[in-house]
This record gives sequence, C-alpha cells and structure tokens, in this order.
Amino acid sequence: MTRSYVQKLSTILLDAITDKDPLVQEQVCSALCALGESQPEEALRACEEHLRLHEKLAHPYRTMILRAMETVVSNHISELDKDMARAVILLASSEMTKAKDLVWDWQQAASNVLVAVGKQFISTVMEEMLSKLQPGALPHYFVVRTLANLSVSNAFGMVPFLTSILNTMLPMLGTAKHDTTREVLCYALQHFSEGTLEYLANLDQAPDPTVRKDAFASPMSSAYDILFQQWLQSREAKLRLAVVQALGPMSNLMPSEKLEEQLPKLLPGVLTLYKRHAETCHVSKSLGQILEAAVSVGSRTLDVQLDSLLAALHAQICVPVESTSPLVMSNQKEVLRCFTVLARYSPDRLLAFLLPRLDSSTERSRMGTLHVLRHAINSAAAQMEVKKPFILSAMRLPLLDTNSKVKRAVVQVISAMAHHGYLEQPGGEALVEYLVQQCALPPEVEKDGVSETGWPDLQREQPQTAGPSSEELPADSVRAVSVRTLYLVSTTVDRMSDVLWPYLLEFVTPVRFTGALTPLCRSLMHLAQKRQEAAPGALLIQYDGNVTLPSPYAIATRLLAVSSSPYHGDGRGAASLGLLNVLHRDIHPLLGQRWATTIPLLLEYLDEHSADTLSQKEWEEKLLVFLRDTLAAVSDNTWVCQLSLEMCKQLPCYNGTPQEKPHPLALLQNFLYRCVGTTLGAASSKDVVKKHLRELLETARYQEEAEHEGLACCFGICAISHLDDTLTQLEDFVRSDVFRKSTGIFNIFKDRSEVEAEKAKGALMLCYGHVAARAPRELVLARAESDILRNMFQCFSTKVLGVKVETKDPALKLCLVQSVCMVCQAIRSSAQASCFHFAQKAELVAQMMEFIRAEPSDCLRSPIRKKAMLACTYLVPLEPALEEQVRADMVHGCLQSVMAVLPEPEGDDDHQEPLYLDTMQALEDLLTSLLQRDMTPQGLQVMVEHLSPWIKSPRGHERVRALALSSCLLQHFLEHLHVSALVPFHNLGLLIGLFSPRCADLWPATRQEAVSCVHSLLYLQLGYEGFARDYRDDAVERLLVLKGGLVHSDPATLFHTCHSIAQIIAKRLPPNQLISLLLTLFEGLGDSDKNCSRAASVMINCLLKERGHLLQEKVPEIVSVLRSKLQETWEEHVRQATQYSVSLLASQHCEAVVSSLLGSPLPFDSQTCILWRALAVEPSITAQVLELLLQKMSRDVPFKESRAFLLSSCPGRVATLLPLAATCALSEVTSVAASAPAVLELYPQLFAALLLRVSCTLGVQLPRTLQAKERRATGLALASRNLDPCSSAVDTLQVMLLRGGSEDVVQCVELGGGWESLRTSTGHEEGVARLASC
Repeated sequence: MTRSYVQKLSTILLDAITDKDPLVQEQVCSALCALGESQPEEALRACEEHLRLHEKLAHPYRTMILRAMETVVSNHISELDKDMARAVILLASSEMTKAKDLVWDWQQAASNVLVAVGKQFISTVMEEMLSKLQPGALPHYFVVRTLANLSVSNAFGMVPFLTSILNTMLPMLGTAKHDTTREVLCYALQHFSEGTLEYLANLDQAPDPTVRKDAFASPMSSAYDILFQQWLQSREAKLRLAVVQALGPMSNLMPSEKLEEQLPKLLPGVLTLYKRHAETCHVSKSLGQILEAAVSVGSRTLDVQLDSLLAALHAQICVPVESTSPLVMSNQKEVLRCFTVLARYSPDRLLAFLLPRLDSSTERSRMGTLHVLRHAINSAAAQMEVKKPFILSAMRLPLLDTNSKVKRAVVQVISAMAHHGYLEQPGGEALVEYLVQQCALPPEVEKDGVSETGWPDLQREQPQTAGPSSEELPADSVRAVSVRTLYLVSTTVDRMSDVLWPYLLEFVTPVRFTGALTPLCRSLMHLAQKRQEAAPGALLIQYDGNVTLPSPYAIATRLLAVSSSPYHGDGRGAASLGLLNVLHRDIHPLLGQRWATTIPLLLEYLDEHSADTLSQKEWEEKLLVFLRDTLAAVSDNTWVCQLSLEMCKQLPCYNGTPQEKPHPLALLQNFLYRCVGTTLGAASSKDVVKKHLRELLETARYQEEAEHEGLACCFGICAISHLDDTLTQLEDFVRSDVFRKSTGIFNIFKDRSEVEAEKAKGALMLCYGHVAARAPRELVLARAESDILRNMFQCFSTKVLGVKVETKDPALKLCLVQSVCMVCQAIRSSAQASCFHFAQKAELVAQMMEFIRAEPSDCLRSPIRKKAMLACTYLVPLEPALEEQVRADMVHGCLQSVMAVLPEPEGDDDHQEPLYLDTMQALEDLLTSLLQRDMTPQGLQVMVEHLSPWIKSPRGHERVRALALSSCLLQHFLEHLHVSALVPFHNLGLLIGLFSPRCADLWPATRQEAVSCVHSLLYLQLGYEGFARDYRDDAVERLLVLKGGLVHSDPATLFHTCHSIAQIIAKRLPPNQLISLLLTLFEGLGDSDKNCSRAASVMINCLLKERGHLLQEKVPEIVSVLRSKLQETWEEHVRQATQYSVSLLASQHCEAVVSSLLGSPLPFDSQTCILWRALAVEPSITAQVLELLLQKMSRDVPFKESRAFLLSSCPGRVATLLPLAATCALSEVTSVAASAPAVLELYPQLFAALLLRVSCTLGVQLPRTLQAKERRATGLALASRNLDPCSSAVDTLQVMLLRGGSEDVVQCVELGGGWESLRTSTGHEEGVARLASC
C-alpha cells in the first residue's frame, strides 16, 4: 500500500466524517483506526493535517477524529518518531485548550491523546503541559486533569516532575473559588498521590531510586489543611467526594506526626460522609487507605476510634445490596478491605465485636457478620490462628439458623475455615456435618440474577476447579454453594484429606442425607483414589475402634439401592456406582476384577441415556443382574447372608412420607425389596431364607400400598431358587391369625384394623402372583391350582373354587386380578401349557367377567377391567376350550364395559389417557386371542358381528373404537393366514359391505380405520386365492393413498374418494361375493349417519356400473330389497339412491327389472310406483321399458271368462293380471315428464294398444282377490289409482296423450264427456268417435 494511496484514502474518510448518519460516522472512525493499523504515522499525519486545516470543523466531528488518533497512538506508540509525536502533542494540546469553557467530550478526547503519547514521550508532553501551568494563574481544567492522568498512566515518568508541579499548584488551592476547579485540583492531588505511592512501592524499578516519601510530606500536609478544613465542608456533594477520594492516598504521604494529630478529626469526618452520600464506595476506599496509613505509622489514637469504626463499617456491610452496579459491589469490597486492616491491627477487638452479633435478631446483621468473619479468616489468617477454638465455639449458634440466606453465608464461612485448618480442630466435625446437611437440601428455584444472600460471591473470584458435571442449579442456592464447597475442599485442600476420610462415609447410609449422596460420593471417590495412589493394595477403610463407620454390607446396600434412581440428585447413579467401584476391595476382596468390567458398562449405559429416555424397568433389571453377578463372584454363603441381613435392616429406613420427587423413597424401598429377594435367592442356607421371609411378612407396612409391589417382587425373585420355602412361608402366614377378626390375633396385628388386614390379604395375593410369574415354569404347573390359586382365593373374599368369602374392597379386587393375570401368564408361557388341563379355567373366567361387569361403563376409575381382560386373554388359549356361549358372553361383556366409556374432555384428567390406552390394548388382545382359537372366515365373522352394533353406533367415539378393533383383528387374521387349499372367503362381501360405508363417517379417525379394514379384507381375498403373503397388488395399495385424503371433511372429496374405493373393490371382488356385498350396502342405505348412507349409495351405483352385468339372476332379489328399503324410510336421499340404483340396473337388465316390478302385488304400492317412475328418467331406458310393457300388455288375453256362481247361466269376464299390471306400469312410467321423448317415439303403438285395451276391458271385472283389496283400500281411503280394468286403461290413455303432447285432444274429449263414455258399454262407441273426431 503506497503512502499516496493512504493519504488519499484518509482524506476521503475524513471528509465523510461530517455525514449526518451516526452509523456512517462510526464506520468512518473504524476505518481510520483500521488504516492506522497498517500505516499509523500516515494516518495520524492525515488526521493532524485535517484538523489543522479545518479550524471551523464542529467539535463533535473533531472529537471523533481525536478518538481515532488515540486508538492509533495507543496501539502503535513504539512506532512513532519524535517529530510525529511532537506534532500530535501540539495538536492535542491546542484542541484541549482552544475553548476556555468546558466542552467535555472534545477536550477529554484531546487529553486522552496526550496521555497516550505520554506513555512513551513523557518529557515532550510535560514540556507542553508545564508551559500551560504558570504560577499565579489558574490553569485550564483539562491541563490539570491531563497531568493527573499522566501521573497514574506513567508514574515513573511523572513523579520526578511532581515536586515542581505541586509547588506551582499549591498556591492555587487558596485562590480556587469555583467547585469545578476545586474538584479537578482534588482529582490531581489524588492521582499525584497514587502515582507517587506506586513509584515508591517499586523503587527497585524506578529511574530515580533516590526519591523519598519525605519529599512529598510538606506539600501534602499543606494541601490536606485546605481540603479537610475548608473544602470537605462544602455543600456540593461532588466536591466532598472528590476531597475524600484525595484524602485517602494523601494520608499515606503525610508526616506521621501530622497524621496522628489529625486522626481524631479525620476518621469521624470521613465516617460522617456515610450518612451524607448514597454512593459510598469512594468513602470506603478512602477510609481503607487512611486506616492503612494509620496502622503503618503505629497510630495510638486508632484504639479510641475502633468501636465507632467497627460499628460504621458493620452497618455498611449489612446494607442490602439492591443493585449489581460496579460502584455498589466495589463498596462491599472496600468495606471488607477496611475490616482486613482492623483484623490485622486488633483481632481481639474485632472478634469481640463480631461474634456476639451472630445472635442478632436481624437477618442482615447475622449475614453481614458472617461475611466479615469469612473475610477475616481468609485475609488475616496469621492473626486468627490462635483464635480458632474461640471462633469454632461461636459458630455453633449460626449452625442452628433456619434462614436460607444465613445458611449460605455459614457455608461460605466453613469453606474459608477449611482452607485455613479450622476443621481439623475439635468441633470441626459439626461443621462438616452441617455442610453435608446443606448438600442434602432439595434443589431450590430462585429468580435469575438475584443472589440468595445478596452478597457478592467473593469466593468465586478465587480460581476454582469445577467439579464433575451436574444438574443445573441456581448459582446462589444454599445447596449449590454447599455442593461446590464440599467438592472443592475435598479435591483442592490437601490438609482436609484426613479430616474427611473416612468421616464422610458416615453420611452415606442415613436416608436423611440422600440428597447429598452425589457430592458425597464424588468427594469420597477423590479422597479414596488419593489414598490408593499413596498406598496401593491397602484397605481404604480401617475399622479399628471406629464404631460409627458403616459396614461394607451397609455401604454396598445403600449405594446399590440409590443407584436405582440414577439421574435424580445430580446423577447419583453414576456417583454411587463409581464409589462402589473404588471401594471394591473393602466390600469384598474378590470383587475387584469383576466390578472393573461390569460397573463401567453400567456407567456407559447411563451416559447413553437421559432421564427422559431411560427405561426404569430395564435399568433396575441391569442392577439386579449386577447384584447376581456380584453374589456369584463372592460365592460365600456367610457373606451373602450377612448382606441380606443388612438389606432387611435398611428396608424400614425408607418408611415415612417421601420427600423426593419424582422418585419418592418408596421407589428406592421397592427396589431394595427386589435386591433382598435376589440375595436370598443366592443364599444356600434355607433356615436363613425362611427366617428373613417370615420377618418380611411380619414387619411389612401393609397399609402402604406402594410397598405391596416391592414385597411381592421380593418373594417372586426368591421363589426362583426357593419355591417350596417361599410357598410354605406364604401359606403359613395365610393360615395365621391375621385373617381372624378376634381380639387375640397374631401379636404384630393387635392394633391393626380390619382395613389393614384386608390390605395385607391384597399384598399376599400379589406375592402369590409374583411367585407364579418368577418361579421355574415346570414347577409352577404342578402348584398353580393346588397351592397358589387356592391360597389366593382364600385371601380373597368371595366364593370361588369352593371357598366362601365376600368381595368388598376394590383394591383387593385389583390385587386378585393382577395375581390371576400373572398366574395365567405363567401357565401359558410354560413349555407344557398345551398339555395342561386347567380345571378351574371356566370359574376364573366367570370371576373375571363378574369384575368387568361391575365396573362403571361410562368411565375408567381403576385398572381392574384392564387386568381382568388380560387375565381372560391368558386363559383363552389354555385347555379346555371355553363353550361357545361363554365366549360370546365374554366378548359382549367386555365390549359393553369398554366401548361406551365416555372420552375425557381435552385437557382434563391427562393421567387417565394411559389407562384408557392400556384398557383398549387389553380388549384388543382379548379379542385377538379369541380369534386365534378359530382362524377361519366364520370365526372372523363371529368377531365382527359382535362389533357390528358398535360400528353402527350413533356415538362417534364408539364407532372409532369399534373400527380400530376391527382393523386390528383383520390385520392379525391376515398376518397369521395359512391357506393349505384354495378355499373361498365366503363372507368377504358381507364384511366389506359393513366397513366400506364408514369411509364417509363424520369422524376422520373412523374413516381411516374403515379404509384399513377394506385394505386388509382385499388382501385376505388375495391370500385365499393363492397369492403369497408378501404380494402387493397395485389397486389394493392405492387404498392407502386414498386413506390419507380422508382427513378432510369436505363432502365432495369424501364421496369422490368413496367412489374410487368402490372401483377398487369392484375390480378385486369375486363375482360370487357381489350380491352379498350389494345386499349389505343396501342395508347401509338406512344408516343413521347420512354421510355413510350416501356413501353406501355411491358405492352401490359404482358397483352396479362396474359389475352390474353379472347380476341378471339376482335382479328380482335386488329389486325386492330396494322396495323394502323404500318401505323402511322416506328419507329423500334414500329414495333418490334407490331410484338411481334401479335405473342403473335397468340399463343392463331392462327386461329382468321390468319383469320383477310387474311381479309386484296389485295395486302397486307407493314404493313400487317410485321404482317404475325411476325407469322414466333416462330416455334410452324409458323407450325399452315402454316397448316391454306393450309386449306384456298384448302377450296375454285381456280377460278370461269365469262363472261367478255354479248356478249362473252366463259366464263373467275376469281380467288377466299381467296385462292389467302392464297397464298400471305404463301409467306410472308415462306420468314422468322425462318420458316424453320415448312416448313421442312410440306414440302410434301406445295409442293403438291402449285404445284397444280400453275396448277389450269393457265390463271386465277384477279377480276376487283384487276386488277384496280394492274394497279395503276404498274403505281405508288409501286407493291412489282405480284398478278397474277399463278405467285404468282410460286413465293410462289420458296420461299417454298428455305426455305425447296431445293436451288439446284430452281437453276436447273431456268437454264432450268422452272419457266417461269410454268407460261404459252404452257410450263406448260415442266416446271412441269423440276421440277420433278430436
């Protein structure tokens, strides 16, 4: 980059700095700084030249350029030459003093440039500054401020000039009248003093080591008199603060005699400022400096001021910290600095002041006192060394404080004590115990950013080694601080090793310290590993005379139990297992190698999961496998028995109200029960096993239902190895006095109520169930009925299997059902189950069904019905098979109990959702097991028939459930389909007809389940046709695509989808199933859900279009069904559907339809008439129908002669039925306006045939049967059409003429009475003539 380019670029940037956009201005400054990074001198020269040439440039822009220059100078001061430095100094000096009035930003920016240059070129800068500092004249404000800042930024360069500067400035103190001038002079004196003190403190590095403190004593003494006696009394707060800030460092340069003389005035004067200022940081800092100066000169007057000083400082430390501002936090630090000075000066007086205040009634006072005490222990360790017993004794009182904020402060004091050897003293154990107690507190939830104590955590300022990863806790909570403190003192304070080991082991086993186990285990692991490194191969725990330490059995039991809740309490599972691994030699010498393999695998499993993904059941099973592996590795019956004894001892420790959530103590206790069972299972001493089992039964808390499961699991696991002993103990207990409600019952139950006895029975039933579930299968079959079930029902209060008692308690019911379920499952899973004859199967099923029917059908209150259905599910496959009626009653009862359960409103009783899902799954499993017993089309149909009323239910939730169950059954049938020969799926049409209309159900879930059912049925048909199970048919697979579209409720979309589904069905349905499908769909026309009814009609019409040509032989049946549907309902959509169906049928089988309709009884009822009129809608069909009717009307003679009575001499004419029916049908067809084109086409034939019909039927009578019908219809006023042969012919002729467009002919004949004449023999010819003439 060339210089010319830099100059040009700088000029462009500097010209752009006057842009109105602040963002552009900032970007220009940044660009100048960036340019200065590569070419600092060129950039500075450009800025200097720009400011010099643009005198009228406004000061805000000048300020920005100066700030850029300061940045460049600060970063590249070593690269500047003297000429460039001088130019910059002159420019900055000019900019700083150009305006007499204060323009803070501009002048401060210029001053900063001078200070930056002064770090390297102090002489040049001082030459310029001193030229502006003339005796007798007050200098510019920023000249003084620049000198002050220079004395701090470059003390070595400035201090040699200070003597002359002070000599020039001191006379100005008396002439300064304005507060602003006085403030800057105080500012200068403060910084001059600080620079001097820094210089003196580093004389070995100073350029002039001959400089002495005495050289500044006289000027500072003179300045002190003016500042303290005159300016400190000012009403201006800023000036007072400036004065006090100067007095602090000045006091260290004053003559010792002068300081000693002034202390009685100075200290009270400074303390008074605490009351006059809200921000007291500067006051505290100055006070600390004054105290340091007083102590350094060995002041004797400080003792007199000590009480007032301690009181004032204590009041400051007790002020609530309401802000996190730097000034507020700094005040706390400065006050503590003052206490440090006083602690080193007079520790006795300090402790005498502090310790009584630990018993203060105010929280803030106690917290403040503890805060100061902690700081004194840390900062005045040498002075406090001999005071350790005194301080430890005084700490007993704060240990009893229940205030959480005070607790946190106490923990911080304990942390300080640990670092300085206090806990090694007698009484230190109490503080360690207190620390562990705080670690055991439940995690607290606090507001972000607010400290629990309100104190700055100075402990955090010290470098800390983070402990192992843990749950996120509020940073300032008592527990979080305690956990961190325990870990730090265990791992970073070497002197604490002998204090904490093995003492911390005493806190592992008590349950009240459960919350502290994770930090305890981590600390103990670290301490143990250090000892292992120091003495490899040695035992870590020495029990010599130490009776308070827990035994190896107690430690192993406790750590294993709490590991069952691995992520609770900051991850106690990994911590507990880690400590177990470290202590393997102390637990048992043979465990080292085995645990070195198994425990890391468990820890790895925990790392791979989280609290959300871990399966509690799987984890506990892994721990039990670990326990069994441990017992096998030890293989010492004495050790195993001792471990089981310790486990039994610890069981009661988890009694009482659990405090932990979401893993209560009861969960730990239940897992420990399982550990007891596992350990007893490994014991070879039967006497020990019996003794422990008996004691467990006698001491269990039966009133706590949560404990039932643990006790039962214990007996079940133990039965794996000791089935006979387990059953014996249970049977002896069942026969004991616990079940007799007399006054002299078994001693441990003397005070127990009848309710508790009932609960004990429930627990024992569960024990039997778990014994059956866990014991070896080959042994269970022989004991199931004779021992297990018999004793279970003896505990239960009802009459089953010959034992009479009564059922009352629902909990007892649930226990029985669960136990029966486990027994049946055990029997079913046995390899000999197929050979086992379960004599009591029917009674058990009856009992389970009684429980199910007793449950409310509208809601789920307990899992009884679910468990009972599961028991039935396990019973169904067992022999002997249930009777058909029993199976039917079972299905009906279960469906009735579950299907009608009302759905919970959204957002209500979320805990019921899992119970509902489990119950539905149990019902599905039961139905599937029943279907499995008869895997035939007939067996499938039986199951669907049970579900059919629910499929058609008016309640949506019932339909959804029924369709879902149907879908599952069909899927099961399909998955287990085995066709050994090509056999027909004879009820396919019936089943598809039941499910397919539901594809338009009001509920989307029902629609989709219906499609799934149809999908399965079509694949079942393909299976019966011989296709492989994995065969996929493109047409049938398209159903799954259509299924997705059924989530939308748009009617047009739904019915279009139903039409597509019907096309697929028509394509894959065997011909012999078509009629059964249609007949079932016709039944669906009357569905209460109009959507489903319309869907049925859509499917019927689609099937008739696609496959109607195969139905010729079935036309009469179809027509009859359509007519009956019309009779059942007068719904408009049903009428339209039947009309369209008969029209479609006629388009393919016109003659058959006409013949079927002509076979309808005369007179035609309204339903038949509707069907006749449906044939007139389509002109092409109408013409065929009219021709067929003309043929039918002319094929037979119009009448037959018959004698009305045997003695009658003249025979009567009786009309034949077919021509009469055809005539009536012609009237119905031609009455429809749409028939006009067909009538015009056949007009001549119709006219001639009907006129001939009129003439032929003159005087012809109806058959007797029709005469009776006619009379009844007339009497009931129901006759809609005259059945008289001649009259009906005349009426039909009239209708035909009207439809053929001959309305004028009809009117003409009417005017002349011709129609009436045609009906009579006497006027017939006249009527015909009248018709002909018109």
